[in-house]
Amino acid sequence: MTIEPILYLLQLASPALPVGAYSYSEGIEALVDEGTISDAQSLQHWLEQELRYGAIRLEAAVMVRAYSAVQNKDTEALSYWNHWLSAARETEELRLSSWQMGRSLAKLLLQLQPQVLPIVDAVEPCNYAIAFGMAAASWHIEPLSSVVLGYLHSWTTNLVTAGVKLIPLGQTAGQQIILNLFPDLMNAATEIISLSDDDLSSCTWGLSLASMAHETQYTRLFRS
Repeated sequence: MTIEPILYLLQLASPALPVGAYSYSEGIEALVDEGTISDAQSLQHWLEQELRYGAIRLEAAVMVRAYSAVQNKDTEALSYWNHWLSAARETEELRLSSWQMGRSLAKLLLQLQPQVLPIVDAVEPCNYAIAFGMAAASWHIEPLSSVVLGYLHSWTTNLVTAGVKLIPLGQTAGQQIILNLFPDLMNAATEIISLSDDDLSSCTWGLSLASMAHETQYTRLFRS
């Protein structure tokens, strides 16, 4: 990568991106509440399994397809994959979080680059993975493998931060988890890029059950 695409990717994957990612735990709050996740090891194990088998792989794979659709100016494909990802979300909480973050990122992208209006209009409500792919393609971030890695790293950082607050863990422990997950992040990115449409599958029942439990949790710090 040259310097400019790196800077764009860092901005897009930054925790400072104003899309509200910090307000979602993707079921981790419910898992901490019930004791399934209770320390650094169990949090790392959960994230490892998600990277190997979970819904994040579908999200990243759809992000890849959104990136390609924008490059090809194919708004029909962009709309198709946006609807596909919405249908793949198994709980209302997960669907709403994806739509809220996607809407926020699409709005930000329009403010920064008004010329992308035709592609943003093609997807409503817009999932976050779709908006991420649109932004990466619009900013000409290459190679695609780095875009996928940035997406996965941003997701990992957000959930580790949620775990640090909820368990709670020290900041050093959180950073160690992220470092430990580097091999899983790289393996997942490599596999996701090569997935065909027929290979898009995941094992998400644990996440779905955690999300459903979170909907009725008595006290909550996070929105999912």
